[in-house]
Amino acid sequence: MTRARWAVFAYHTFGARALDALLARDEAVVAVVTHPDDPAEGDWFESVAEIARIRQIPCLAPASPNVSGVVETLRDLAPDLILSVWYRRLLGPELLALPRVAALNLHGSLLPAYRGRAPLNWVLVNGERRTGVTLHHMTVAADAGDIVAQQPIDIEPDDTAFTLYKRMVKVGVDLLLESYPAVLAGTAPRVPQDHARAMVVPRRRPEDGRIDWAWPATRISDMIRAVTHPYPGAFVGDGPARLRLWAASTVQHASSGAAPGTLLAIVPSRGITVTAGTGVLLITRVQSAGGVEEPADTWAARRGLRPGLRL
Repeated sequence: MTRARWAVFAYHTFGARALDALLARDEAVVAVVTHPDDPAEGDWFESVAEIARIRQIPCLAPASPNVSGVVETLRDLAPDLILSVWYRRLLGPELLALPRVAALNLHGSLLPAYRGRAPLNWVLVNGERRTGVTLHHMTVAADAGDIVAQQPIDIEPDDTAFTLYKRMVKVGVDLLLESYPAVLAGTAPRVPQDHARAMVVPRRRPEDGRIDWAWPATRISDMIRAVTHPYPGAFVGDGPARLRLWAASTVQHASSGAAPGTLLAIVPSRGITVTAGTGVLLITRVQSAGGVEEPADTWAARRGLRPGLRL
């Protein structure tokens, strides 16, 4: 049987694992389109470009995938399928018209919820208890095409963006491998999305990690776990007064009449408790501006902080 010809638009560990999985099945990946690996983002994720180099697959990394050179290169390669996984640019109508069978995207949410960028982080910011992965047909509108398959993922109370991402990668790759043969055979479901229920989230930037002590403790805790390592982190203050909050949890059934942001106690070997708008936080790891990450109780003791101080 003739193998399908794939053009894969991919980035990050999710994209790398999906590409690896297709190659392990001996699928014919005729081209890879990715983003240049950016040292400013760290070295915690796998490189799609490196896999393409090792496997000697033609690899492009254009600023825009929709330039004529990319479109013509892929047209000459005559792909049966286009697959996008964690790729950060929208594909235009010329690209979407190229594949003989389908142009598919593997998206990190249960569409139509959380269309757009950074769905992984946004579900934690918003305190969701469930997310998932969706394989869907691409249209010119982001994440709006017909659904082929979905798989839900429960969000655990102690999940961070990193732990959730690791599970999402595995679930997403498994979903792809289970679903694409039916797409090729023309027997896969194709379920239109309910656009009235669509929720579109924007890209997140480092500055979006700012918290307000007046928020409820649960909201602050959710923000911290949504952007903790390897992401830029949640923070309060500016300049020399900026304090990054790397880990925290809520103190169950605790309340305080103190103003939000008040240091309530330094708890040796555990952290510091701080009043929120409603509830109390136990903050366990922090980092001062220009300093190193350290236990929150060590930081507070080293600075001579006392209960009753506003942070």
